[in-house]
Amino acid sequence: MSESLALPAAAAHSRRWQRFTLAQRLLRYGVWLLIVWAVVQSARTIEVIPEFLYDAPEQMGDMLTRMWPVDWSHYPAVVHAALMETLHMATLGTVLALVLAVPLSLLVAGNITRNRALNFAARVVLVASRSVNSLVWALLFVAIFGPGPLAGMFAIAFRSVGFVGKLLGEAIEQTPRGPIEALQAAGASTAAQVWYGYWPHIKPAFWSVVLLRWDINVRESGVLGLVGAGGIGVALDTALNLFQWTQVAVILIAVFAIVVLAEVVVTQVRKRVL
Repeated sequence: MSESLALPAAAAHSRRWQRFTLAQRLLRYGVWLLIVWAVVQSARTIEVIPEFLYDAPEQMGDMLTRMWPVDWSHYPAVVHAALMETLHMATLGTVLALVLAVPLSLLVAGNITRNRALNFAARVVLVASRSVNSLVWALLFVAIFGPGPLAGMFAIAFRSVGFVGKLLGEAIEQTPRGPIEALQAAGASTAAQVWYGYWPHIKPAFWSVVLLRWDINVRESGVLGLVGAGGIGVALDTALNLFQWTQVAVILIAVFAIVVLAEVVVTQVRKRVL
């Protein structure tokens, strides 16, 4: 009797719990080796020049010395108009992105659009929009429309379409089916189902996405001028090329201030709208 009780106890004692199987451990080691290999290859290809790296603190100190003291007289003459142009580009680009993204979000949502070809086509458009950087879009539209804020507005809009359309489409697909089925049983049209069934559920996500994208666009529009797409970036590029460091300082401070102000505005609007 004692031997029969000892056998299960010995078997239980011999078992050892392991978090991962052998195959899982080998896979994890393989992933870590792949990451290390990628980091090493990246470090080899960026070609860091040690002399420039050692000299960077001295160059940074020299540049900051040239920027100080800040000459605020540049703001009303140069910076203010460019800053307002940047805000207008970001706002109009966000509005245009919404006009384009809302129909695409309806097409990409499988619970509204049952046609797989339309779903696929809308998804391809959204992926293409997100895959191209805003600076690349700006270069393309500068070549089409010429330098100026119009090219920047279209660059912001076409970059934002993929972001807004994807998130809105996902919010639509996550809408509960109960209210939609009740509207369908009552004979409501597709437009009525969207307005009375989907919109109340996706409204918080919609405003959250819009405010977040506008905040991002304010930040991105500040650099589009470096490729000729208008805004504060044009003034910054000109000041850098002419070595006007005090003007560069005013522009950088203005950009930082407008980004902080946009963050405050978005936070306050979210508290009151959502």
